[in-house]
Amino acid sequence: MKVLVACEFSGIVRDAFIEKGHKAISCDFLDTETEGPHYKGDVRSIINNDFDLLIAHPPCQHLAVSGARWFKDKQEEQKEALEFVKVLLECNINKICLENPVSIISTKIRKPDQIIQPWMFGHSDQKTTCLWLKNLPLLEPTDIVETRDKNAILKHSPSEHRAKDRSRTYKGIARAMAEQWSI
Repeated sequence: MKVLVACEFSGIVRDAFIEKGHKAISCDFLDTETEGPHYKGDVRSIINNDFDLLIAHPPCQHLAVSGARWFKDKQEEQKEALEFVKVLLECNINKICLENPVSIISTKIRKPDQIIQPWMFGHSDQKTTCLWLKNLPLLEPTDIVETRDKNAILKHSPSEHRAKDRSRTYKGIARAMAEQWSI
């Protein structure tokens, strides 16, 4: 299967699919953090290259309800972010997973098909993650563990790497995607 992982600099999801024997490539405006196939640039440049599966992690800074108090000041940014989400959801790829935190995607486009937590996949963190799916089954939990501090992900100290640290996909979730969606 040919897999495109959009808006991923970490390589975590890409590498999980490669480990299962698939041809996977990540794409982001940032360099990849790990060795592996990576396109640096706009995903719209390569989205029509005959992929079987798209897993997209569009930037959430203008979409996530955690920033709702700033929504009135970022109307244009939100409009552009939602248009980008629509491009991803409506592209000509048969199987699609779009991942984002609780966001305005739910009210402006459609409700998510599934909401997952890292603790369902072997990580003790709580980070509500919504999945919008096309032609994919819901992810089944693989390793339910007890949660620790429910706000740990939000408490990352301010730094130049804070957004990157908070945006990485948990390896347990990436493994579950690769195992369960390798169909």
